[in-house]
Amino acid sequence: MAQRIITLILLLCSTSAFAGLFDTPGRSNFVPADQAFAFDFQQSQHEVNLTWQIKEGYYLYRKQIKLSAADAAFLEPALPSGEWHDDEFYGKSEIYRQRLTVPVTLTRAAKGATLTVTWQGCADAGFCYPPETKVVPLSAALALSSDGQAPARPALPVVGAPKLNPPLPVEPRPALAERPPAATAEPSAPERPAAATDGSQLPFSALWALLIGIGIAFTPCVLPMYPLISGIVLGGERRLSTARALLLAFIYVQGMALTYTALGMVVAAAGLQFQAALQHPYVLIGLSAVFILLALSMFGLFTLQLPSSLQTRLTLMSNTQRGGSAGGVFAMGAIAGLICSPCTTAPLSAILLYIAQSGNLWLGGGTLYLYALGMGLPLILVTVFGNRLLPKSGPWMAHVKTAFGFVILALPVFLLERIAGELWGLRLWSLLAVAFFSWAFITSLGATRPWQRILQIVLLAAALVSVRPLQDWAFDAPTAQQQAHLAFTPRQHRR
Repeated sequence: MAQRIITLILLLCSTSAFAGLFDTPGRSNFVPADQAFAFDFQQSQHEVNLTWQIKEGYYLYRKQIKLSAADAAFLEPALPSGEWHDDEFYGKSEIYRQRLTVPVTLTRAAKGATLTVTWQGCADAGFCYPPETKVVPLSAALALSSDGQAPARPALPVVGAPKLNPPLPVEPRPALAERPPAATAEPSAPERPAAATDGSQLPFSALWALLIGIGIAFTPCVLPMYPLISGIVLGGERRLSTARALLLAFIYVQGMALTYTALGMVVAAAGLQFQAALQHPYVLIGLSAVFILLALSMFGLFTLQLPSSLQTRLTLMSNTQRGGSAGGVFAMGAIAGLICSPCTTAPLSAILLYIAQSGNLWLGGGTLYLYALGMGLPLILVTVFGNRLLPKSGPWMAHVKTAFGFVILALPVFLLERIAGELWGLRLWSLLAVAFFSWAFITSLGATRPWQRILQIVLLAAALVSVRPLQDWAFDAPTAQQQAHLAFTPRQHRR
């Protein structure tokens, strides 16, 4: 009884100590698009001035500013020259900072006419916003004559104004209509890799690929195969020197890594061709669904692997190679990279989809190389030192496989956070954390050692702390910061 009381006290203390972690939703370094690029418009007869007040540290793309009209016609505006910027995805591009004014001359505007304005901008810190679209209501305007002047007509009570910052027209304006990002002609550019900016902005890096490769090596489909593969690599010879055994194992791993590297670069190149489409909200939702299916395969709901006929053909091809020789071992490693077991197919597919999102050739090749290197490190140890370094097989290997399912689930949360916003992204992360810590706690219930009991307390406390954002949402608790897209409200000017 005393032990349970002490456990409860420790649990309450740990929960209260960490409860403040979610008191305030995680603040993003990026402001909403309407704050980063404050848009306004002013119309005076045939002249419509479009203005953007650009926040410090943000910029607009010149070539991403597009205009279209409904029940109206206008002269193509001459956009001012911007500063040149070497953009990672658009290449060398002209951009605008601080403030931009674009005058648009109407040649005709019927009653109820509108002007649709689309633009896109990014932050210097490495985040690109989806294209923003505003629908500007236009006042009726007579057609211009051939010399560009309006025909004579009775004077209207409109105050004359300079070109750059004229006051609003006498007529009151309705608020701008805002279109969802899905209705835009071009989807957003992708976020930039962490290598160019802050590494914390991406949930995945090349180092994580190495760690995932090492972790995959301890799944039930891979770990038991290492002694067998080691014997094949050595060609059945048991009296090889340590240096020779290390060299053969390293060559085998390099052959496997070469296959993965080529695969990563091919996928990255393909993703680069469709970079814009891969950032469309519908595509992000579809990719998230694929990641969820891959995670379910790691949970054991179904088996995902190459067709057995193809696996058999690749295995027979590998068996024709002679073990113990550098060329034969390298060929066996390269072929082994194409044979995906049920435990490796889902993580590999998830990494490939992530690489396609980045569209970076070096990131694609390097990530898959480190992933293969991580899988090959245990093989090198087994080949050189024997089976005594390998842990004993057991149910824990199935738990490792399930844990990687939760790792894969982090990718759809990251993708959906771009669409749903920061607040809903925090709730999704909270839901994933609660699911993972709850699973880990339930899995550890059979443990009896003291340190395992302490681990159970930590896992349960982490699950209780992680549920805080969901609790605030369920009970409609006020949050310190509501991060959402702001509705556009036109500034009111005095006449």
